[in-house]
Amino acid sequence: MLIAFSVSPLGGESDSVAESVADAVRVVRESGLPNRTSAMFTEVEGEWDEVMDVVRRAVEAVQQSAPRVSLVLKADIRPGHTDQMNAKVERLESYLDQ
Repeated sequence: MLIAFSVSPLGGESDSVAESVADAVRVVRESGLPNRTSAMFTEVEGEWDEVMDVVRRAVEAVQQSAPRVSLVLKADIRPGHTDQMNAKVERLESYLDQ
């Protein structure tokens, strides 16, 4: 499965969430699963249980510094397919190159 998620602290005293988000991204990167982070989302690819465990631990990391947490998650569940984080973009690019 391929997921894109965003986790952010709510109710803190700072208008920047970068430090808390960095704690979440650190969890993702240390998981060893294929991942990519952009300005708005982090993508993670793997099996259901391992991906959801990473999301849970990322949320818990943000909870360490915030009384409330927001989580947005989008999933593409396609058994039998791997490396979709790259393959989807490659397919799109092939159409743009025509």
